[in-house]
Amino acid sequence: MEVEFPDDFRCPISLEVMTDPVILSSGHTFDRASIQRWLDSGNRTCPVTKLPLPPSPSLIPNHALRSLISHFTPNLSSKSPPCSSSSSSSSFPRELVSSLSFPSDPDSLAAVLRLVKRSAAFRRLVADSGATAVLLRHAAARVCPDLQELSLRAILHLTLDGDDARVALVAEGAVDAAAAALNSGCAAAALAATTLTSLATVEVNKCTIGAHPTAIAGLAALLREGGGRERREAATALYELCKFPENRRRTVAAGAVPALVEFAGAGSERAVQVLGLVAKCQEGRQEIRKLDGFVRVLTAVLRVGSSRGVEHALLALNLLCSDNKDMALQAIKEGALELCLPLLGHENGKIGKNAVTLARTLQKMQLGCSV
Repeated sequence: MEVEFPDDFRCPISLEVMTDPVILSSGHTFDRASIQRWLDSGNRTCPVTKLPLPPSPSLIPNHALRSLISHFTPNLSSKSPPCSSSSSSSSFPRELVSSLSFPSDPDSLAAVLRLVKRSAAFRRLVADSGATAVLLRHAAARVCPDLQELSLRAILHLTLDGDDARVALVAEGAVDAAAAALNSGCAAAALAATTLTSLATVEVNKCTIGAHPTAIAGLAALLREGGGRERREAATALYELCKFPENRRRTVAAGAVPALVEFAGAGSERAVQVLGLVAKCQEGRQEIRKLDGFVRVLTAVLRVGSSRGVEHALLALNLLCSDNKDMALQAIKEGALELCLPLLGHENGKIGKNAVTLARTLQKMQLGCSV
């Protein structure tokens, strides 16, 4: 009797069941041989989306899908390449991974965490075996906080293995797990935000995380309701995500701007950095202008902030004052013009340039009001 394979098991190019599925930078999965032929023929677009690819596209093993295909068709498992790492030759790591299941126990997950911390070979073993799926299920489950925290810590270490590992984790469902954990207790929520930051350092992941229905909303909620550590981690995740333009609008829509302004007023320069990015979109500027005291917060950063904080405060003030008279007058009242003058020749070129632009804007506004 012929086996009926799910469509997801078939390569979009060859339409055959994949034996070595790999993820292209577009986020779509293909059989390695098929996509390699496509690239070797000189094509530099994704066969599915038709969007351009980078000059040397990475082909990232889709371990989760390979494991599913292997379990669905046992005869394909024999094609899996053996693990060549000498450090994984010990039987204990393999036995640990093979016995890992959901629900697990604290001792097993603690052992996994110890090994992923210190062994790149074990991290590859976890990915190759499909054990990541067990960690992700625990990371999303709030019923046992200890297991959730252990799993999140292990996943965070898996993200540190480079961009290929980060893209593969997102393909396996890491964003779903982290987004669910944002609504958990303090320790788990902070770890989830840190995990999203690490995943978002890859450009394609910024888009995927931003498009998730609850990820940015969860970070905004954590920024409003969390403690000091949770707010810092949420702001850092939003900073990384808002480097992708569409995520700035999503951050505004999630209601994060008031919390960012409040956090910036409490001394968080990371929040100032996020606001500098958010102010680049029209929706962000409109939302910021609704809030009392925002200009006062930014001018305070100009007085006492670090170089990085000053750079982003100047950026935000430029964006807000360049086309809005009320904002410019508020900035003049708060002393922003006087604060710009010592920064005009700053060794940091961005600070000097933004200080010159802001000073000119405010001087023009000042002269216009005095006429």
